[in-house]
Amino acid sequence: MSAVTVLALMPAVPHMPSTGWDKSNHLLAFTVLAVLGLRAYPTRTMAVLTGLLAFGGLIELLQSLTPDRMAEWADWLADSLGLLLGWGLVRGWGMVTSDKR
Repeated sequence: MSAVTVLALMPAVPHMPSTGWDKSNHLLAFTVLAVLGLRAYPTRTMAVLTGLLAFGGLIELLQSLTPDRMAEWADWLADSLGLLLGWGLVRGWGMVTSDKR
């Protein structure tokens, strides 16, 4: 979360690693956060996802206060889709690893 916060609030830097599209950067970051959070706290799915959704909203609020960034609803939507994708990956992973042969 610290790395995402720093990357979201720092001024744009040339040659910064990127997917090439801001919305996919949000999607990827929040997919990773969801997977890590849900793997760390497997019984706290709603708390993890709700907390990360609030974190995404906080980032957008903080970006609105910086001179180099701007808040966008579409970014928060991309965060939400990343959380959904991360949840799906963890859920699918659980189905694969729980296969008893």
